[in-house]
Amino acid sequence: MAQRSSLAGPYEVPVLAICFLACIATGLELSVNNHTADFSLSTTHGSLVSLSCLVQNSSQAEELLWYRGDGKVDLKDGNKVNVSNVCISPVTESDNGVTFTCKLARDNAVQVSVILDVKFLPQLSGEESLHIEEDKDVTLTCNTKSNPQAPAAWYKNNTTLTLQQNRYQVYQTSEVFQLSITKVQKSDNGTYTCVAKFPLEERRKDFHLIVEDKSPIFPMEAVIAAVVVVTLTVLFGIVARKDKIFKV
Repeated sequence: MAQRSSLAGPYEVPVLAICFLACIATGLELSVNNHTADFSLSTTHGSLVSLSCLVQNSSQAEELLWYRGDGKVDLKDGNKVNVSNVCISPVTESDNGVTFTCKLARDNAVQVSVILDVKFLPQLSGEESLHIEEDKDVTLTCNTKSNPQAPAAWYKNNTTLTLQQNRYQVYQTSEVFQLSITKVQKSDNGTYTCVAKFPLEERRKDFHLIVEDKSPIFPMEAVIAAVVVVTLTVLFGIVARKDKIFKV
């Protein structure tokens, strides 16, 4: 029994030390902009956002880490102990939905995350001029990415477009607003306008649809026959010339 006690002794101190350190780390708390739990921060495109992470209940110097998504943010030496600040300027639409997380260096389980909710209007874009043959199908695509998503509508020659059943189809996602026309006709010629509407303003984008005459279609049999006739004509011409030469 004495031998068993002497073997167990060396392992008891490290175990107690680990438990003690874990308790210290667990007692700490972080806050970001006075929030101690994960939160969403609403902002606008082009603005400046400042995030301040603070160690609560600390009795010693604690190193802090910042992450943008899964990527670690590079912090200066004077900006990572007990208090750490991150500035996003200017805020862009690519920051929308991105998570910034402040973590305790020695215990990453102690953390607070901020999800950016960036409000921005769409920059409408798309192919402005479309040439299409009569009786073919065409799709006008208006890029309308925004936050929040804007309700959109199509106009033709500055008049609300009446959607003809089985000919016109409208499709919208979080990023595009499309108008599809089946078997275009000459009457479909005109300027189509994509309009994204917001409470205080609206954005517009014109698309010019030009319906061209159908290309003439020749029957394959006629094309083959024409080729044969031309070929035979050329061959007979060559033979005739050779015959003439021999007679001379």
